[in-house]
Amino acid sequence: MKISDIKCYPAWVGHRNLCLVKVETDEGVYGWGESGLSSRELAVAGAVKHFREFLIGKDARHIGSLWQEMYRSQYFEGGRVLTAAISAIDIALWDIAGKALGVPVHQLLGGQQRTEIPLFVTSTKAFGEEFLADCKRLADAGYQVIRATTGEHGSPVKPTTFDVRKSIALASGCLTELRQELGHDKVLGIDYHHRLTVAEAASFCQKMPVGTLDFIEEPIRDQTPSAYAALRSMTDVPFAIGEEFASKWDFAPYLESGLNQFARIDVCNVGGLTEAMKVAAMAETHYIDVMPHDPLGPVCTAATIQMCAAIPNLSWCEVAPYDTDKSDHDRFFINRPIETKGVYRVSQAPGLGVDVNEDLLAEQSFKFWEAPRLYKPDGSYTNW
Repeated sequence: MKISDIKCYPAWVGHRNLCLVKVETDEGVYGWGESGLSSRELAVAGAVKHFREFLIGKDARHIGSLWQEMYRSQYFEGGRVLTAAISAIDIALWDIAGKALGVPVHQLLGGQQRTEIPLFVTSTKAFGEEFLADCKRLADAGYQVIRATTGEHGSPVKPTTFDVRKSIALASGCLTELRQELGHDKVLGIDYHHRLTVAEAASFCQKMPVGTLDFIEEPIRDQTPSAYAALRSMTDVPFAIGEEFASKWDFAPYLESGLNQFARIDVCNVGGLTEAMKVAAMAETHYIDVMPHDPLGPVCTAATIQMCAAIPNLSWCEVAPYDTDKSDHDRFFINRPIETKGVYRVSQAPGLGVDVNEDLLAEQSFKFWEAPRLYKPDGSYTNW
């Protein structure tokens, strides 16, 4: 079964751009994949075009071999743009393999270990009464795992001031109150989206009673493991790290040194299902559960579900895209995964179990979009 074409569709779907890749074969079997590098989709499309040139004519069944060639062929290995492109192609190849054999992808990854995928839900509300009411609503709806955000999301069209100290004061107060309201049978965490320094993250954690948080996600940036080691010495809150990681080598120092308590694997950035399964196995050797990052489109979600079904060490999967309108997804995607009572059911359909309305997708244009720009009160740039 030879690869006959690779098509890349960076297009505006719903509330954001998606970067979808279709791999076609000479036997008529095709697969869909998705890249996760938001706001730099055209860079990924360029990388896909480079890979296409030498992948056409290759055997689509040799997934591991093709992964190695894509990763290592340019000499300068890795990088998030390249691994995002590799991810999309790799996922599409697994989709092809499942369809060709008439089995779901999770059957090829070792077989199904669970019938449903537990989910965590996110409240994006600003800290205060609105946030507390929203979290109580989610708890009453039956969600067992609730994640907060910073509550301040900024705007992609105008600069926003983000005062870190005011944020951590509000967040720590609200989360302390929320824990008292919910009790300890709910899992409670927060994603600080890399916005803090080591000192700020430590200060934030220290402002709350022990046991308030079950995890803090990405409080600081991830390039320097020793910075996380310093933060670990100042707090006992479990860390959820990894959504920025683009390979098993990125994960390795965190897993091997005990810095990561939840592995935030992003199937569409880390190198696809081939690499994600390796990272999950590495995490298992350190008794660390996988908590996938999945804020993207239905192809990413379908691929993530396949991984989650096949690994033993799963905590909860992310519900995406939070509280945004998903109605457009029903126009563009066929048999997209649907959340039911806080879980995804594991599909038994061949391949990923999801298809794409390619004709409609081809009519969509790409829209340049930038992440919100946040600035400190003194006017200097800070992380979104």
